[in-house]
Amino acid sequence: MKRRAFLAAGLGYCALAFPETKYPTVSPRFSLQFPRDHGAHPDYRQEWWYVTGWLKTQAGADLGFQITFFRIRPDFENPNPSAFTPRQVILAHAALAEPRHGRLRHDERAARTALELAGSREGTTNVWVNDWSLVLSEKTYFAKIVAREFSLDLQFAANEGPVLQGESGFSRKGSGPEEASYYYSRPQLAVRGAVDGAPVTGTAWLDHEWSSQYMAAGASGWDWCGINLDGGGSLMAFRMRGKDGRTKFAPPGVSFEPLRTWKSPRTGVEYPVAIAVRTKRDNLVLQPLMDDQELDARASTGTIYWEGAVRALRDGKVAGRGYLELTGYWRPIKL
Repeated sequence: MKRRAFLAAGLGYCALAFPETKYPTVSPRFSLQFPRDHGAHPDYRQEWWYVTGWLKTQAGADLGFQITFFRIRPDFENPNPSAFTPRQVILAHAALAEPRHGRLRHDERAARTALELAGSREGTTNVWVNDWSLVLSEKTYFAKIVAREFSLDLQFAANEGPVLQGESGFSRKGSGPEEASYYYSRPQLAVRGAVDGAPVTGTAWLDHEWSSQYMAAGASGWDWCGINLDGGGSLMAFRMRGKDGRTKFAPPGVSFEPLRTWKSPRTGVEYPVAIAVRTKRDNLVLQPLMDDQELDARASTGTIYWEGAVRALRDGKVAGRGYLELTGYWRPIKL
């Protein structure tokens, strides 16, 4: 009830006046189909399109970036036919990791899907909030972000089809049958475009995930990584953590072992920014491009977390690059 009241207050409504939304549940019997499932799934409670990657400037400097669009279906049904009625909400985060700045630069947006100020299309990737957008055209994604401290104008070309995570796209997040999501990835995306108007190239990773109950009761957050391996391979791994910090759920054979922590000078939160990731087919050590990649998103999603560019080492040698996401270290995530 607190979550319903909080969301309603942010949208200018009293949730207690409307019936609760009945969300569909995910099922392993569902078969993902493309291009249909590149688009939005508005009946489900939450959905996100998440792009991360490494870029290189013409001077040879390494940069990390992330762009995320969230679609949220409110927890209450409002029968008002007005165009201003908040039937869907779009949130967005963008961040740029540049070691010479010494900290993460980031920005965020949030808007109701009213009067085309924000929205997400079904059938293809086309999601936007104000002047931020992510659009798929044939085999290439186009992202345009104009933030307070930086701008991104990037293209991501897909040479391979989607990688279905979990059980053919059904990704379990807990022991309960409803604690799961539909989830696919697009690794090894070839990037070209501009950061602050200057040309860049690189490699990116895109995740698309939707669900109605992402986290199990008692879970506080997750550790996740998506790594583009040298030679063309890829690796995704995650674990859901309990409130005691221990693993509450992880796919078989997956473990995360913290190796070094960093304490934020702004929030006092400690994050395991260097971490060993073991799976059934690989063992990697993740080392950050820079330690300070904490993202304060309290103005949109109401949380603070660490999300940063990392190098992946195998036997002490760089074997790939990607992103590490650490949530629930500030406060438990509610999804």
